[in-house]
Amino acid sequence: MYLPKHFVPDEAAVRELLSHQGASDLITMTSEGLVATALPFEYDPEAGEHGALIGHMARGNDQWRRPVQGEAMVIVRGPEAYVTPSWYPAKQEHHRVVPTWNYVTAHVYGRLVVHDDPAWIESQIRRLTDRHEAGNTEPWSVDQAPAKFVERQLRAVVGVEVVISRVEAKFKLSQNQPQGNIEGVVAGLEARGRADDAAVAAAVRTHAPHAARAGRREH
Repeated sequence: MYLPKHFVPDEAAVRELLSHQGASDLITMTSEGLVATALPFEYDPEAGEHGALIGHMARGNDQWRRPVQGEAMVIVRGPEAYVTPSWYPAKQEHHRVVPTWNYVTAHVYGRLVVHDDPAWIESQIRRLTDRHEAGNTEPWSVDQAPAKFVERQLRAVVGVEVVISRVEAKFKLSQNQPQGNIEGVVAGLEARGRADDAAVAAAVRTHAPHAARAGRREH
């Protein structure tokens, strides 16, 4: 990953991203070439030296059967948004500005382990479901489905685990811009209101260079 120093997050920010990810891309190199599947993962920080990403996929998806050459990679994505140069005060001064894209991502590398074990899979599915149902007024639980139905569903999937060896993360959030342009980006995102704009605006605020300096002064 191309990673200028402006965009390197701290370990706490990376853990936060991994803990609250949505669907991510599992990519493996096989003898027949690259294979990829979008999967919702759970981050288990207690597994192995660097934690693990755990998930499941359809048994009919033969990615899990294909021997992996080298490490597997999971591409985890946070919020992202287009940034127009019209939001930069600098545009009015000299017009030496261009559009860009702000985003949060992590490339997670590790050893792929397959779990063809109904008990392991059920535990993973319960954990994943509980996290995503937590904000609902009436959270759905696996226990609400008939037991025989659940058994059949568990036989239709296999568990996958990426035991993490390293993580390369990039939080590209206008940190290389002067403070006036950063403030313009935040205001523009909040006013535009597209899908991820509010989340990106909040991330820009959190990771702006002046925010880091303020935090060091406070502590």
